[in-house]
Amino acid sequence: MTGRARDQIEPLTKWLALLILPFLVVASVLLYLLPTETELLFAWTIEPPLTAMLLGSAYLGGIWFFVHVVWQARWHRVRHGFPAVVVFASLVGVATLMHIDRFHSGHISFITWLVLYLTTPFLVLDALFANRHSDDGLAEEGDFRIPFRVRAVLGSLGVLALLVGLALFLAPQAFLSTWAWDLTPLTAQIVGAVLTLPGMVNLWLFVDERWSAVRWIFQAQLFTLPFIALALVFARGDLQWSRPATPLFVIGIVLSLLGYAALYWWCERHSNLREEGAPGSRLRRTDAV
Repeated sequence: MTGRARDQIEPLTKWLALLILPFLVVASVLLYLLPTETELLFAWTIEPPLTAMLLGSAYLGGIWFFVHVVWQARWHRVRHGFPAVVVFASLVGVATLMHIDRFHSGHISFITWLVLYLTTPFLVLDALFANRHSDDGLAEEGDFRIPFRVRAVLGSLGVLALLVGLALFLAPQAFLSTWAWDLTPLTAQIVGAVLTLPGMVNLWLFVDERWSAVRWIFQAQLFTLPFIALALVFARGDLQWSRPATPLFVIGIVLSLLGYAALYWWCERHSNLREEGAPGSRLRRTDAV
């Protein structure tokens, strides 16, 4: 690598994050604060409102993540979030094309949605490619090595979330009458795409022990989970309590929120990371995983 320090984020990657952020902000406001107005304001009519709020919560976590892509100096601090964005955006793009008749053709929000989800997977994939040599596996000074047993548990939960998300996407009809709230084939695929986000992030814990490599992405997940929990409260009328999936989903969100918060606190206690690390700071190499 020539012309810049190792572990430094490519400038074009930061510009991509700046480009994405305004759309996430607008979508979050529309979906989370105005979930019953999607017929008039959004790219497609989302029912029930709980689905809109779930997607809005994911976008709020995306805001936190991409703000850090702009703000951070080190690539490895945000690297593991990019594959998750590629998978999520790709699935949403495919779902859009599969159910194009459900969208508000000609509406500015639909045109924006379509352009974003047909281009974002390729732009984010290009960012991954551009930064492919940046992370050399070094841990920061003051970093914490997450024990393998902890990483294995979180990674396994990630596999479960990813499998459920892919199942919803690939076989949406199987979940229409069994999910925690009513779904259509399109909303089932969108919910599935949302579930792949934590799944893809947690998978990296199998191979990366550095707390610095997941700390800021965990912050994004911790930012998302309270909004999902609040959505379950505010849109509780949408939940179908006669279905076994409902208590499982609600309990899963509550336990995830508590578990992520406890893990974050524990890892922070054992680390001495600076909030912003200069690319030229002294590094030390982790032990092999």
